[in-house]
Amino acid sequence: MNELAMKLKQFTRFRRSASWRSRRLAAIISVALMLVCALPASALQARLTPTSPKLGDTISVTVSESTPGVQPSVTFQDKRYQAFPMGNGIFRALLPTTPLDTPGRKTVVVDDGQEQRNLAVQLGKRSFPTQRIWLPPGKDGIEGSDYEFDRMDALKATVTPEKLWNGPFKRPAAGGVTSVFGVRRYYNGVFANDYYHRGVDYGGGTGAPVYAPAAGRIALVGREREGFEIHGNSVGIDHGQGVISIMIHLSRIDVQEGQMVKPGQKIGAIGATGAVTGPHLHWGLYVNNKAVDPVAWRFDGVK
Repeated sequence: MNELAMKLKQFTRFRRSASWRSRRLAAIISVALMLVCALPASALQARLTPTSPKLGDTISVTVSESTPGVQPSVTFQDKRYQAFPMGNGIFRALLPTTPLDTPGRKTVVVDDGQEQRNLAVQLGKRSFPTQRIWLPPGKDGIEGSDYEFDRMDALKATVTPEKLWNGPFKRPAAGGVTSVFGVRRYYNGVFANDYYHRGVDYGGGTGAPVYAPAAGRIALVGREREGFEIHGNSVGIDHGQGVISIMIHLSRIDVQEGQMVKPGQKIGAIGATGAVTGPHLHWGLYVNNKAVDPVAWRFDGVK
């Protein structure tokens, strides 16, 4: 066989080999595409806000691309939270953190029955001041009534599916802040274990107006004369989806249970009822039965 014939034979073998490799590659790509098409169009997605929360913050978990017709659940610190539909296939759950929690790495588990995602979050430390409170004679021995505690417990545990608020919360009183959220306290010289100040206090004289911080339904009206010995005259507002405002120590109440209120609507007046040292408004904000810092809700807002 001459040299030209040998080169023609080698070229023919190469073409056959290249053609076979091309067909094989095309077949592999075709199978891969079929496998991809057989998978769900999208995977479960979840996002945490804020990305670097600190003790007392509310963590918002937004879930999208979940299994159609399935309401996802969210688990955080061994407790399961309900995720509510927000429209366009998006769900949202609110996770409370408190000054009594342990800072550090936490895991948020999102599950829609078909898929599960584990999201890592670093819960940051935060320093809280300590106060010494001296209750005047006649109020230093108040223990509260079962009626008061039962009604308050039921209010804090309220979770209605409808979201009633919209945008940042408003300031509930015009006076300056006299005590911030999370303060640890001594009462008449005795340290209150497992206690933190579950809200923000606003100063003001008796009779100064108190406003609804956001839209909601009046879920509780409690009066000192009816057994609200510690909280005094109180109003509880259900903002929906486990978010509750509690306004206590009022001198006057201007709303009724079941009434719907708008942001900034007057609901009562500052007073000194219950276990207090003087007139002020205590505004507590509860998310899924735990008191969180209201400040972020006022300035950043939780949509």
